[in-house]
Amino acid sequence: MSLDVPADLLARAESGAVTDAEFVACVRDSLPYAWQVISQVATDLAAGTAGFADHATPPPSEQERGQLLRALASDAIRGGLERHFGMKLAFQNCHRVAAFRPAAVDSDDYREFISPAGQLRNQSPELRDC
Repeated sequence: MSLDVPADLLARAESGAVTDAEFVACVRDSLPYAWQVISQVATDLAAGTAGFADHATPPPSEQERGQLLRALASDAIRGGLERHFGMKLAFQNCHRVAAFRPAAVDSDDYREFISPAGQLRNQSPELRDC
């Protein structure tokens, strides 16, 4: 799953002159399902008072799963999304995405979400091949 980078943006990237806004727009346009999921957890986080919000619905197809994996497996993409939305992202299995308030990264909820035990508890036989 690659980003669809317009020629003018690629030319600017080759000289190192790309803004976060341009990069995030490229991600949004290239990975629409991932953008939708991450936008939703950001909206849910902002609307609530909890330390985090999550999305645990499996993607409708392997194409969408690939988008989510691409967005969250890339340090550059994940970091750009975190800066854009002002949150810390965490990821389990192949589809459970959580958005944490920046101050919550020192919380028990965050440590539990990213722990090996948390990952194992979120595993099920249905998710083995995801």
